[in-house]
Amino acid sequence: MNLTELEELGLKNVGKVFHNLSYEELIKHELDNDECVLTTKGATAVDTGIFTGRSPKDKYFVDSNPSNKYIAWGDVNKKISAEVFAELLVVAKEQLSEKDIYVTDVFCGSTPASKRSVRFISEIAWQSHFVKNMFIRPTTSELETFKPQFTVLNACKAVNDKWKGHGLNSEVFVLFDVENNLCIIGGTWYGGEMKKGIFSMMNYWLPLEGKLAMHCSANVGKRGDTALFFGLSGTGKTTLSTDPRRKLIGDDEHGWDEHGVFNFEGGCYAKVINLDANSEPEIYGAIRKGALLENVAMNSEGEVDYDDGSKTENTRVSYPIEHIENHEPSLSAGHPENIIFLTADAFGVLPPVSKLTKEQAMYYFLSGYTAKVAGTERGITEPVATFSACFGEAFLPLHPTVYAKLLGEKIDEYGVNVYLVNTGWTGGGYGVGKRMSIKDTRACINAILDGSIKESEFDTTRTFRLHVPKTLGDINPEILNPRNAWNDKELFDNTRDKLAEMFIKNFKKYQNEDSKFDFSEAGPKVGS
Repeated sequence: MNLTELEELGLKNVGKVFHNLSYEELIKHELDNDECVLTTKGATAVDTGIFTGRSPKDKYFVDSNPSNKYIAWGDVNKKISAEVFAELLVVAKEQLSEKDIYVTDVFCGSTPASKRSVRFISEIAWQSHFVKNMFIRPTTSELETFKPQFTVLNACKAVNDKWKGHGLNSEVFVLFDVENNLCIIGGTWYGGEMKKGIFSMMNYWLPLEGKLAMHCSANVGKRGDTALFFGLSGTGKTTLSTDPRRKLIGDDEHGWDEHGVFNFEGGCYAKVINLDANSEPEIYGAIRKGALLENVAMNSEGEVDYDDGSKTENTRVSYPIEHIENHEPSLSAGHPENIIFLTADAFGVLPPVSKLTKEQAMYYFLSGYTAKVAGTERGITEPVATFSACFGEAFLPLHPTVYAKLLGEKIDEYGVNVYLVNTGWTGGGYGVGKRMSIKDTRACINAILDGSIKESEFDTTRTFRLHVPKTLGDINPEILNPRNAWNDKELFDNTRDKLAEMFIKNFKKYQNEDSKFDFSEAGPKVGS
């Protein structure tokens, strides 16, 4: 890349251009710039500033033709005028001018039909490292002819002092101009904005081509059986799809077309809070030279304390997928045999595993349920229900039913089995019951993947009307039907009905959108 190309983007008097640096070079720059420290395992560790997670309320799309006809405008996808975007584009360009610049060229989409070329421009070396980890790294020959189809200007040090006058949420801005294939970021250093920003664009582009974009992890077995794991943060997508007996396709973002499933990315972005080498050996082993840790605590010798969440509970690591020894090199596989919806139910109501009908699959996909504990304040133990359509509503520019229809069509066409797996609480809600053990959850997953769950005799639960196995391998039968695991049956019934009402209330937003796509009858029925 030459200075002329940067000048064409509107950057002026740029100093040195560090274009597609190697890992060795990036790590040297990070250390020389005092951006990171080295851990005892050889990974680099950075702090992302005051923002240790995404800023979804600061994400906007330019209101322009033809994208404004497709985007589902609302709280998730907010409008910004072309004039305000142009004004903030000047702010971003001024921030990136008159200084050294890091430029990283990558691909998103592992198949020729899905591949998009993306260029990231930043003044921070570790941000270049982050996108090199997360996206697909072009070969030397591919870089020689690389032409970006989409560009991200990460001006994280810039802020919008006029945000109130612009009618925006804060001085932070994460803005997308679909027609001009451009994203600008200001006010936040968090690397995940770049990752999820391109994911949002893939969620815009692919469905318009009849391809399903999915917030899920994926792996494939020795006989070529592909499995998808949908779930919100903290439900176990990365942990459960990283299996030494199955090849990892990817841990977070995938597409599904007429040929099968394919990863968007070339790396993994795992949560590391309470990371344990025994329960998650593959992820633990991936944290070595080339990996980039975010917001972790460590001692003066560079030894990381993964149990320390003092900076944030959202401690993370990014690493190239090659750091997982048992990964699928093509980052793709055939059509899935099994789809698993993961939920961490902190109410302790949902079963460890349920087999879903096609209609129930549509209902729980659109519901996108998980539950989070209320926080760390003393005395607060009430769980908080979270509904995020398609298990990733924050990243869906189009209406959720667009993705659900595509999923339903593919379930029908390829005869896919769908299961709901609760990685949350059993025997009571948060503060009373206990968290489902990873051992039991893996046993449920293994029974799905090897097909042995189909040999079970099934019960149907009340209210949620979920089909649960009476016995399953060595799992204690008492926990398979969640009511049996509670000592106080009346309290269970009340809690179950309370959660059911939350589901019913949430799903009402889909009942008027399209009468031909109303799966509310497959949801819970209080009193049944």
